[in-house]
Amino acid sequence: MAIIAINPGHYIGQENYDPGACNEELGLREVDINIAVAKLLEGALNEAGHEVVHIHRGELKEITDAANNAGADLFISIHCNSAISALAVGTETFFHNSSKNGKRLATCIQDEMVDLELVDRGIKCNGLYVTRYTDAVAVLVELGFLSNTDEGARIGTESFQKKAAEAICRAVEKYLG
Repeated sequence: MAIIAINPGHYIGQENYDPGACNEELGLREVDINIAVAKLLEGALNEAGHEVVHIHRGELKEITDAANNAGADLFISIHCNSAISALAVGTETFFHNSSKNGKRLATCIQDEMVDLELVDRGIKCNGLYVTRYTDAVAVLVELGFLSNTDEGARIGTESFQKKAAEAICRAVEKYLG
């Protein structure tokens, strides 16, 4: 059993309001999709016997501190992407360049997400705050592009959100296996 911190990216509280990427045409906000996938992932991971810490706060330092204080073994931040070009599509997973295990977890997640028939944008090392300052093996997964009408419409469905959560859960099991 592992302690897994899940962070649905962005925040819609009274302070630090940040809904993330939005597709006004489709009526979608990134934060809503992130929360939905995180809740489904939490259920799947609990069923698999893991302890889940759900961290949804406004400030990045609060998020990483909460994961560190919980003694998380893994940290997964869930996001949706956006681009100036409405043609951008695909999924990608980030890890910190100093984390070999982060790269391995990112690869497991990316492989499972691509199996959902998403364009493979690959794994990428980056100095993202949450992957850099979380003590746990940390990744940030971009489910797809809300700025692309077709992909955004797909990401916005309960069916896709459930499949994405199941894919991430399978990846965690493969990583821990």
